[in-house]
Amino acid sequence: MNNKVLVVEDSRAYRNYLVQQLTACGCQVFDAESFAQAEQLLKQHKDFRFAVLDYCLPDAQDGEVIDLVLSFKQKVIVLTATFNDEARERFIAKGIVDYLLKDSMASVSYLLPLAKRLINNEQHHALVVDDSPTVRNHVAQLLEHQYIRTTQAENGSQALTLLEENSDITFVITDHDMPEKDGITMTREVRQNYDKNSLAILGLSGNESKTLTAQFLKAGANDFLTKPFNQEEFYCRVHQLLDMKEATDELFKLANQDALTGLWNRRFLFNQPCSGCELRNVAMLDIDHFKKVNDTYGHDGGDAALKMVANILKIYFPEDVVVRFGGEEFCIQSCAPFDEFLSRIENMRQRVEKTPIKHNNDKIQVTISIGVCNLDANLNEQIKVADDRLYAAKAAGRNQTVHS
Repeated sequence: MNNKVLVVEDSRAYRNYLVQQLTACGCQVFDAESFAQAEQLLKQHKDFRFAVLDYCLPDAQDGEVIDLVLSFKQKVIVLTATFNDEARERFIAKGIVDYLLKDSMASVSYLLPLAKRLINNEQHHALVVDDSPTVRNHVAQLLEHQYIRTTQAENGSQALTLLEENSDITFVITDHDMPEKDGITMTREVRQNYDKNSLAILGLSGNESKTLTAQFLKAGANDFLTKPFNQEEFYCRVHQLLDMKEATDELFKLANQDALTGLWNRRFLFNQPCSGCELRNVAMLDIDHFKKVNDTYGHDGGDAALKMVANILKIYFPEDVVVRFGGEEFCIQSCAPFDEFLSRIENMRQRVEKTPIKHNNDKIQVTISIGVCNLDANLNEQIKVADDRLYAAKAAGRNQTVHS
């Protein structure tokens, strides 16, 4: 991920403050105090995520640095001490990302979330739905200008098909008045499969109906914007949607993901919707003599063993549900054919046995015992059978798999 940022500001104190704050946000900051220094940095790097530019510099007092940076095809955020409608129109016409007034620290408090947004935007994919190619392309260009990937649809029916084909779409921007299927009808149908947290929807319309906003929101849209819209308001609405989605995604991870291993936790296992597959295998596995690992190498050594096993599980079961069930116990739920599943289980067990764990100056070696169930039963019953077979594997000498 490119997190390189150019800061051009002639005030040393303000420049240092910007550098400090942006660095704390995870940016790799290159700073300059003049037009000449900025030009030199641009020639050396050319691939900044964005640039924060003081409008008035000692060697470029009329915003020339903006045109310089834009000529290198870089995204621009302008810092200016004076502002009026004419300046705003001029900035927007140049195609800058945003502008900030240098009147208080409040400007920096706006800049930092904007910086994070520009860095995070490449993980997002928007579906733009409008029967007008002109409007559709305009919205797509606005999004792509801030690193958001786009896919376009000309009506609600096509949009629903594209949603099925592109599982990485994170939000939808849709017009209302369209042939075949209008925006509100499409929104209702989308909400049958996606809730507001998993897929955000921003409704658009040039219709002057006073009830349209309420209709869109009641159908399941997260927000609504009237056309023609102000570019700045459009970005604010989109940023708000994405901020909310990312916060919700983070909360979901905190609630459902094991912090140490990155695997799902048992809460996720029991709350996930049924996949609908006919073949469902469950394996329970446990690190052998784990207490001895902790006693010998300390809890850091035990953590290293847990992470090693988890990483190997991710390699052998990338498409399956892999869970840290508790302590040193793990659970795998798979829809693979049983013979294939058993083969992967055995290969994984051997990989764990042969993989030394480097910890400080020591090499820790662990093995695992596994119990497997493929009975036609509910999850709790499958786990109980797999757990019984896990204990049978331990009773038989450990470091083996029991599946019948």
